Amino acid sequence: MPIPASIAERVETFRRNLDSYLAADYKELELRREFLDPLFKALGWDVDNSQGHAEAYKDVVHEDMLKINGQSTAPDYSFRIGGNRKFFVEAKKPAVRIKDDPAPAAQLRRYSWTAKLPLGIATDFQEFAIYDTRIRPRADDKASTGRIFYCTYEEFALRWDEIAAIFSKDAVLKGSFDKYAATNRGKRGTSGFDDDFLADLENWRQLLAVNLAKRNTLDERELNFAVQRILDRIVFLRIAEDRGIEPLGQLQALTAGPRLYPRLREIFERADFRYNSGLFHFANEKGRDESPDRLTLGLDIDDAVLKEVLAALYWPRSPYAFAVVSADILGHVYEQFLGKVIQLDGPHKVKVEEKPEVRKAGGVYYTPTYIVDYIVRQTVGPLVDGKTPKQIEKIRVLDPACGSGSFLLGAYDFLLAWYLDYYAKNDPAGWAKKKQPPIYETSPNAHGVGKGNGGWRLTTAERKRILVTHIYGVDIDTQAVEVTKLSLLLKVLEGEARELQGKQMDFHRVLPDLGNNIKCGNSLIGPDFYAQADLPELDDEARYKLNVFDWAEEFKPVMSAGGFDAVIGNPPYGAELTTPDTRYLNARFDLQSYQLDSYLLFLEQAFFLAAKEGRVGVIIPNTWLLNLQTIALRRRVFSKHTITEIVHYLTPVFKGVTVDTEVCIFERQQPGPAHEIRISFVKDKKVAEQYGIPQTRWKNADGGPVNIRERAEVFAVSERMQSLPKLDTWFLITQGAKPFQVGKGKPKQTRAIVDEKPFVSEICRDKTFRPLLRGSLIHRYRTLWKNDYWISLGDWLAEPRYSANYDAPEKIVIRQTGDSFVATLDRQQFVVRDNLYTILGRGTDFTLGGLLGLLNSRFLNWFYQNVINPEKGEALAQVKRGHLAAIPLPFTDLKKKSDRAHHDQLVALVERMLKLHADVAVTKSPDVQTRLQREIKATDTAIDQLVYQLYELTPEEIALVEAATAPVVKAVEAEAAVLPESAYAQAEVDAAHHYTLDEDSPAKS
Repeated sequence: MPIPASIAERVETFRRNLDSYLAADYKELELRREFLDPLFKALGWDVDNSQGHAEAYKDVVHEDMLKINGQSTAPDYSFRIGGNRKFFVEAKKPAVRIKDDPAPAAQLRRYSWTAKLPLGIATDFQEFAIYDTRIRPRADDKASTGRIFYCTYEEFALRWDEIAAIFSKDAVLKGSFDKYAATNRGKRGTSGFDDDFLADLENWRQLLAVNLAKRNTLDERELNFAVQRILDRIVFLRIAEDRGIEPLGQLQALTAGPRLYPRLREIFERADFRYNSGLFHFANEKGRDESPDRLTLGLDIDDAVLKEVLAALYWPRSPYAFAVVSADILGHVYEQFLGKVIQLDGPHKVKVEEKPEVRKAGGVYYTPTYIVDYIVRQTVGPLVDGKTPKQIEKIRVLDPACGSGSFLLGAYDFLLAWYLDYYAKNDPAGWAKKKQPPIYETSPNAHGVGKGNGGWRLTTAERKRILVTHIYGVDIDTQAVEVTKLSLLLKVLEGEARELQGKQMDFHRVLPDLGNNIKCGNSLIGPDFYAQADLPELDDEARYKLNVFDWAEEFKPVMSAGGFDAVIGNPPYGAELTTPDTRYLNARFDLQSYQLDSYLLFLEQAFFLAAKEGRVGVIIPNTWLLNLQTIALRRRVFSKHTITEIVHYLTPVFKGVTVDTEVCIFERQQPGPAHEIRISFVKDKKVAEQYGIPQTRWKNADGGPVNIRERAEVFAVSERMQSLPKLDTWFLITQGAKPFQVGKGKPKQTRAIVDEKPFVSEICRDKTFRPLLRGSLIHRYRTLWKNDYWISLGDWLAEPRYSANYDAPEKIVIRQTGDSFVATLDRQQFVVRDNLYTILGRGTDFTLGGLLGLLNSRFLNWFYQNVINPEKGEALAQVKRGHLAAIPLPFTDLKKKSDRAHHDQLVALVERMLKLHADVAVTKSPDVQTRLQREIKATDTAIDQLVYQLYELTPEEIALVEAATAPVVKAVEAEAAVLPESAYAQAEVDAAHHYTLDEDSPAKS
């Protein structure tokens, strides 16, 4: 791509007047207007917002309007796609030597690193430098640290292709920017803001906890409260400094003298007067229900401890640029931080440990921002679409398990953007002239953004109103509630300093008291818990942890008006429930049976809390559609509520978690007769497949398991199959043995000897040992076992599973792991692992050979994946026993001559397949191998054709099956190939230690 003529002209102008531009009096704003704005326009960016996008969705945000004591507090340009930051640009006067001066690079890298952006640009047009901004900035870094590209303006013509291929808007939209960032990732010091800030927070918590416990008499709850609240206040004030709301450096100045905490208390008390926030609330006030903090102002803290904390918040000790840290990133940090709790370990001694529920879950998992944004758009979006501020003034949004507040932040951010867009497009000057104006116009700047050019912002008063009017949350964790409040308050203050420029404003009470919006309590257990008969005696600690919550009383205006208009969130999965909890919940909630799951309880509660015609948007496991124990829930949802859409994620949403998750959007009203549920499958954040399913189909399914892959074209086949007998009516399905994990004092559980005949003979003389099949040894019509895996059937087996009938003369063995059926026939009386199922007959004429042919057929695998089980293509897909049991069988009466003939024909083909696979495994002649493989393929085809006939498929249905299963056929053909001797050993590479069985978990097979 040649350099655009406009940029070539700018280059020539710069060359001709170089001395003038290098002069000290040439302003940075002039440089941007004359050279940098045209440069980025040529790269496709709407620098002046000529397209009139709403503030939240402008391509480019100019931050030059905000300076504190002559210092910039934010990058000069922020380039965005869909409102999401992609990279920053730091602009300097040409007199600054970007190549050699470390200051411009340090400033850019601090901004970008804090905002978690991978790349950034420092430029004065004369020089153009790209930095990898994932490397933690340090005071002694050189100008070259992290720099991965450099050129001068005279090289623009030669290197324009390189620049445009990364930083043009088109390149960013097509993913080239992200790809370049991934391939140029720095190797040194690439820890992220969240990791480093979390480490600092945890260090400060430890310092404060130890000192507070030493200098004061506090119980555990008081200690946790004091440490959390003091840290929250310090972080809030430090961020307010960088955003121009508090005096820059006021906390740092405290470190220069003694009696540090008394002077810090004075700042806290001034903040109480200034902000009116629960974060700084030290005395009873009329109209405020939340209890004031009567603890922290009276504490003793050593100067050395506070000096360490405060000094670490400023450059050069601190790499953080707090002006650009986003509330959601801060929330993610705090979510990890709250996974641990301070405990007293003797008089005046402390330790910090993971909370039990976090330890059980294996860590803290926050919801990715893109999931939050999607759920908010699909729930809150339709409630405000096409309406006026007056019409939505009573809309209430709730997260009943808000955690650190990511969903509430997302909803608040969405509403801020919606209100600003409405005001800016509907007589903004009129709105700005109101007695209490919701918007104001920014001052003009070098880019033409300002008076008369649509530079509108929401006033802080309006941001405050939107928050207290619309946003509500509850969480059982007190600290999480406080973090949610902190994040929301910081969001209110974004842009506050701009509003103050050029005018005097009364700062008194600028922040809302969120005590009536964000509350601590148990969303599932109400005060009627204590009215139960035979309630066991509960001590004070148990009552404190229970934390019953009365929705009707705590949110009286909302609940008396019918409930919340939108209920959103990521409810906890598998939360631990005590026996009293379980007894109460079983009586209070009626849509679960067997084992209660907290996410299902929250889903049922969400429908109770939602207003009529309200919307519910959640990300939850897909088991609500599949589990045989959730029939009552499905019946209620399918018949009483409209399912707007289900988004199923084929790749993990939560890092390190293997739960198959779905975003589900509901409306609390009965579905119309023609309503279609939109089904989407998403892989790596991209929609791989999308279609509609009539909800009436699910409504009429009597609550049975639902496969969201059952598209309209399979309905006819599916309905025809409903009348056929199911597999478990004629056959018995059991699971294999589960041994103890190897550990101290436990016996060796298995021996695996590969081709060592004397040892095999020795084992055979030991009658307790039996040949063992593992999941990875099972293939279609054959096993890979070669005298290598044996197991003792001693009483040490955790689940002996003698019902698996290992001694049966023959049994079908089928893999549990996978998204399709892989089965063979065992006639050697193998013991099988728990990642395998065994199938035996129930004494009928329907033979195992006939069933094996059906299970391995192309049609039944297609039917299983498209009608019964939705885990097609997923890495951790499993064949569930209940779904296997639901497989329809084509024979209704084997006494009928035609059915008997078809059955016997199928059995004969299966016997041929078994023999062919046995033969191909031992032959060494290449010519014979080729002939056998051809015969295997032909026999497989013959079985498929017979199965089509048995199930009475039409030519169109057969074509549908074969088109969908083409990739499976290739895999089947590959299996028919002869495996070399080495492959048998490699097949069990996961069992490198041949004397233990615990290596072989179902996930590894």
